[in-house]
Amino acid sequence: MAAIAAEAGALAMARWGDFSQWDKTPGNPVSDVDLAVNALLKARLAALDPDAGWLSEETADNPDRLAKARLWVVDPIDGTRDYVRRRPGWAVSIALVEDGRVVVGVLDAPAVGKAWQAVRGGGARCNGAPIRVGNRTEFAGARVPADQLPRPDSDLVLVPKPNSIALRIAMVAADEADLVATLRWGYEWDIAAAALIAEEAGATVTDAFGEPLAFNTPSAQAFGVLATAPGIHAAAVARLADRAREFAGQR
Repeated sequence: MAAIAAEAGALAMARWGDFSQWDKTPGNPVSDVDLAVNALLKARLAALDPDAGWLSEETADNPDRLAKARLWVVDPIDGTRDYVRRRPGWAVSIALVEDGRVVVGVLDAPAVGKAWQAVRGGGARCNGAPIRVGNRTEFAGARVPADQLPRPDSDLVLVPKPNSIALRIAMVAADEADLVATLRWGYEWDIAAAALIAEEAGATVTDAFGEPLAFNTPSAQAFGVLATAPGIHAAAVARLADRAREFAGQR
């Protein structure tokens, strides 16, 4: 899987600056490179495990996947906004889900020269070296990759934010951030690989309400993701609880 992700990342790098782009929906860009990487991944991963189902941001969903014991969950280029703007905050994301749980996750981010891998029960690595989440226990002062902070969260500390949510979660895994939170309906392909990497690095990863994440669900969606150093997860859930209840109803 890591080799396939690296091949896909190399394709995206070779085309970086040589692509066509358009909006799937207003403000939601896609490029012909997303589609080319998607095709490469589908061919390579189907050869690796032809019995697994398929769920990708760039492929129409097929409900037949729900009957499969295993599922490939793929985002060919997570962080397309950064990709089309020639910014490095994008990555190829591949996860293998078995019976609703991610069992292998890989991220390849060639623009920053990093690749992450995790196997359930086997720990997480970046560029071959083990990584571990930080040990923060005080919520105030927690590092958050974001462009700006809402007034109620002014006690937190901004750190640089890649567009890719997977890379932001990987920052928590590698102790480069303490907290990543989203308060919107999101898709499994955005977070599947990174969620396992963070968990295997010791982070706590849930939905925005603090509930466990599930994969290969009928909607392929969950409300938010919350990835934190374990010592501040309960405080993060409490801080976000009112906002999560409000935003969850605005689907």
